[in-house]
Amino acid sequence: MDRRNGCCKKRILPPPPRRDVIIKSTDMSVEMQREVVSVVCRACEKYCLEKDIATFIKHELDRKYGHPWHCVVGRNYGSFVTHETYHFMYLYVRKTAVMIFKSGC
Repeated sequence: MDRRNGCCKKRILPPPPRRDVIIKSTDMSVEMQREVVSVVCRACEKYCLEKDIATFIKHELDRKYGHPWHCVVGRNYGSFVTHETYHFMYLYVRKTAVMIFKSGC
């Protein structure tokens, strides 16, 4: 692992071309969808571990849209969440699921 930029030699998630991003469910505005997909793609380019990708996405959305955002990245999980209206997205980057939502406060 290269500690300077947080990347590993073997990436868990290779950087995705936009065509490899499939939005499965969302209630976000089109503008917010574009921004969130951009953040997800940047996270996948910059980091290789799912936890680091999730952390980057959460912090970027907290900064841009206010606290608290939550992000789950992985291949095998179940979920049931309560979220603020217009602040939920579930998407796939290749075969890896990314669930992003704002809830709380």
